[in-house]
Amino acid sequence: MKRLVIKIGSNILASAEKGLNMERLHALTKDIAGVVDLGYNVVIVSSGAVAAGLKKLGLKEKPKDIKLKQAAAAIGQSSLMWAYEQNFAGFHKKVAQVLLTKDDISNRQRYINAKNTLFTLLSYDIIPIINENDPVAVDEIKFGDNDMLASLVAGLVEADMFIILSDVEGLYSKNPALKDAELIGCVDEITPDIEKIAGSAGSAVGTGGMYSKILAAKQAASHGIPVIIISGKKSGLLPRLLHGEKVGTYFCPKTRRLSFKKGWIAYGVKSKGAVYLDDGAVKALTAQGKSLLPSGILKIEGSFDVGDYVSCINKEGRKIAKGLTNYSSKELEQIKGRKTSEIEKVLGYKYSDEVIHRNNLVLA
Repeated sequence: MKRLVIKIGSNILASAEKGLNMERLHALTKDIAGVVDLGYNVVIVSSGAVAAGLKKLGLKEKPKDIKLKQAAAAIGQSSLMWAYEQNFAGFHKKVAQVLLTKDDISNRQRYINAKNTLFTLLSYDIIPIINENDPVAVDEIKFGDNDMLASLVAGLVEADMFIILSDVEGLYSKNPALKDAELIGCVDEITPDIEKIAGSAGSAVGTGGMYSKILAAKQAASHGIPVIIISGKKSGLLPRLLHGEKVGTYFCPKTRRLSFKKGWIAYGVKSKGAVYLDDGAVKALTAQGKSLLPSGILKIEGSFDVGDYVSCINKEGRKIAKGLTNYSSKELEQIKGRKTSEIEKVLGYKYSDEVIHRNNLVLA
C-alpha cells in the first residue's frame, strides 16, 4: 500500500484572531478520508497548535517569548487534536497523536522506535497526526518549522509521495501577488536559482514560507521521494492530484536516491564537530567513493566522542560530507595526518583503519 505524507500549514488551519478554521479543517479531513478510501496510507504533519492556542490566550500574533509560545502550543494542541478526531470520525477514520522533537530523530534508537510506532498505527488503518512537541522543545532540539519535520517524516516512513499544502497554488516564477507571476508546474532539480525564487518570507502565525518548503522538498527529493506543493485552501485538489491531474508544483525525485539510513545521517542528526581535510582526502570521498583515513585530516574542530556525527570540511571551508566517527576528537588530534599503520602505535589501540567508514558517510 502506498504511503503519503501530507503537511498542513498554520495559515490554512488557524489564525490568531479566530483560532481554528473548522470549516477548512472539515474540508481537508473529507479530502484526506477520500484519499485513504482510495487505498493509501496517510501520515499527516500538522501545524496549527500554537495559532489555535493564541486565540485562547487572547493574543493576536505569535509571541517571541518561548515560554508563552510553549504555553500556547500546549493549550492549542488539545483543541487541534479534538478537531481532527471529531472530523475524521465523521468519515469513519481513526487518528492518533504523535509528538516529536529533533532528539527523537537524531537518536538512532528513538528514530527506529518512532518508525515502528508509525508503521504499527498504519497497519491498523489509523491516521497518525504528527506535530513538533512544542511545549517541551527548546532551540537546540527544534526542527525550526514543520516543513522540515514533515520532510524528515517522509524519509522516516519511506513515503511514496510528500504533499505540502500551502496557502498558495505552488511555486511561482516571482511573488504570486504580482500580475505577471506564473505558476511553475514542474521542477526537475532544486538549484540555487530555484531557492532564490522561493525567497524567505514567513507569516504572522507560521514559521516557514515558500523558502522553507523548497528546502524541505529538496531534502525529500534526495531520498527519491516526489514532492508536490498545492493549495490547501481549495477543496478537492488532493483527490484530483492522486487521479493524475496536474495541480500545483511537482518536484522530481533524484534518481540516485540516498538510502534512508544515509538520509538520516544527512538530515536527521546534528554534527558535533568537524574535521578539515586535504585535497587528497576530499577527492577520495567525493570522486572515488572511499572511506576517510586519518592521513587526510588537517585539523579538528569541536569536542566529540566515538559514535558522534561530524562534518567533513575542505580547505576552502565548504562542507563536503558528514559521517559517524570511529574516533573521538582527542584521539583524532593525536592521529591526524598519520597512516593507518601508525594508529595503534600512537594510541596504544585501534578501533578501525577508517576514521569514517564509507557506509556511515554521506556527501553534502
